[in-house]
Amino acid sequence: MTAAAPLSPEFARELDAQLGALSLEEMLATVASLPGRAVFTTSLGIEDQVITAAIGEHRLDVDVVTLETGRLFPETLALIAETEERYGLSIRRYHPDAADIEAYAAKYGMNGFYESVEARHACCGVRKLKPLAKALEGASFWITGLRRGQSGNRATTPFAEYDAERNLIKINPLADWSIEDIKAFVENHAVPVNPLHGKGYPSIGCEPCTRAIKPGEPERAGRWWWEQDEKRECGLHVAEASTLSEPA
Repeated sequence: MTAAAPLSPEFARELDAQLGALSLEEMLATVASLPGRAVFTTSLGIEDQVITAAIGEHRLDVDVVTLETGRLFPETLALIAETEERYGLSIRRYHPDAADIEAYAAKYGMNGFYESVEARHACCGVRKLKPLAKALEGASFWITGLRRGQSGNRATTPFAEYDAERNLIKINPLADWSIEDIKAFVENHAVPVNPLHGKGYPSIGCEPCTRAIKPGEPERAGRWWWEQDEKRECGLHVAEASTLSEPA
């Protein structure tokens, strides 16, 4: 692998094979050392807090950003400030455009996402996808907290994959971690986490679209629970099959 390696499916497969043999800290350090801007998008969930801890404790050259949708839980907002202070880093907030919010409300109603999948996708588009595009402008690497065990839709998540839509390499350093691995890291490193995790919320998004899960339900069952599609996602990590490279 050379320093001038292009952003391509081939490079992603090569990087995927390399990262699979490394620890979390080594993975992140490797990505941070590559040419190009590395961006980590955190939702302040427990997985993302593990990655933030590794970035902060090792002072890695990674931009940490979050999508402040305007509908987050108060606990999530409080955790942003606590995490910044704990690790001595700045988490840059990206907000939806006010005009987009007004246009959405005029068409669907402020809480129209409950009425149809179309309206819910439109809300996620305004509050998440457009801000994400701004956050990733100029990035070569996008680091996420995706894990294979989170849902069936994420069961084949590689450590590195090419995102043709955004022309960058998506890095998933926790791809093979179990929730038990995550909890053990949090305990061993005293990582601050959202108190909602202790109240039955393993996956936390916007407040109107997240509920606690019931015993035996999958981790992401509390997200957009009123929809029937078992593969429901907000769109941040879903693309046409042709846009992502196959895992090596």
